[in-house]
Amino acid sequence: MNCRHCQSPLSITLVNLGECPPSNAYLSSIKEFGEERSFPLKVMVCSQCRLAQTVDYIDHRQLFVDNYAYLSSFSSSWLAHAKNYVQQMADRFHLGPDSFLIEVAANDGYLLQFVKELGIPCLGIEPTKLAAKAARKKSIETLEEFFGLALAKKLLSQGKQADLMTANNVLAHVPDINDFVSGFSMLLKPHGVVTFEFPHLKNLLEETQFDTIYHEHFSYLSLFSVDTIFGKNGLEVFDVEQIPTHGGSLRVYAQRVDTRPHPVSDRVHSVIEQERAAGMMEDRIYLDFSRKVQRIKNDLLEFLIRQNMNGKKVVAYGAAAKGNTLMNFAGIRPDYVSYVVDKNPEKKGKFMPGNHIPIVGEERLRVDHPDYVLILPWNLKHEIINQLSYVREWGGQFVSAIPDLKVVN
Repeated sequence: MNCRHCQSPLSITLVNLGECPPSNAYLSSIKEFGEERSFPLKVMVCSQCRLAQTVDYIDHRQLFVDNYAYLSSFSSSWLAHAKNYVQQMADRFHLGPDSFLIEVAANDGYLLQFVKELGIPCLGIEPTKLAAKAARKKSIETLEEFFGLALAKKLLSQGKQADLMTANNVLAHVPDINDFVSGFSMLLKPHGVVTFEFPHLKNLLEETQFDTIYHEHFSYLSLFSVDTIFGKNGLEVFDVEQIPTHGGSLRVYAQRVDTRPHPVSDRVHSVIEQERAAGMMEDRIYLDFSRKVQRIKNDLLEFLIRQNMNGKKVVAYGAAAKGNTLMNFAGIRPDYVSYVVDKNPEKKGKFMPGNHIPIVGEERLRVDHPDYVLILPWNLKHEIINQLSYVREWGGQFVSAIPDLKVVN
């Protein structure tokens, strides 16, 4: 396989997580177990542009299907993050009723609802039917399409250029990253700005966040690789912020290379130098990753086996893609984790892909009084522990596995 961006042959393997189904392909009934398909999950790194990327085994349109069940609005901390972002951008770039904002991967309107509150005209682009429907219920105009150069040309012909474009946690999800980025450079007004948020590859490597690897993530991004890709596709990075979401992310600000209305901040050079100092321009940091992943798997399995032998009940919280990657790689089944609790009603009554662990509502915890709750979306650990604080009433404890196995009383 060649690099998705620069077409250089790939030779550096970051990790091989075996075979598993797509992480958001939840099963509706036991009858579907026999029809489930699994695919290899392997990530390689380009030695030239340093883009980390999954090896192609499945078409993206098989991943983001009509019943794709990820909805952003079920996290209160993420909603607060979105609201704060909107106010920051409105203030910094002087957005108002005469501005136009486009969000790509707008999901269920989690962010654009706050844009509408400020009276700023906006458009959401969201390819998954379930999320787009939820956004329209909030009276948010939403195009149910995949974004790329073709859609950008179509919108441009309709006179829809943006003062601000927003793309949170989607840059990793696109198979043709060059086509995707080119669409933004086309749709921005001459003074326009686009911001991208994505988990920082540096944190993934240093914190062994291997559960953020799944088929829907085609790329794992450093600022160095993003800056390289943008420069080849009509955009220039002019600022960057390091933010805590998703275990450590970057918010990158970009502008058209042909207009450059903003000076380039020293923070861009600083973050790239941090990546260089961490060894990300060399091969060793990538080659050592698999060993650390195996340790996490072994530690979690040892814990679950010990609790099983002692007659303790372990359940999990958060039927998210992170948990599916972790549990399928570790080979965890319902005999070790009885069920997974989730707030999203669209997931309740379904089964996790691959391991077939049932998904239930939160009320089940108060009935069963489990001894341990394994928190799968560790990036929301504190929010979840506060939400489930009543688990302590019967002596229950919380467990997280990444980057190290920890039990919280």
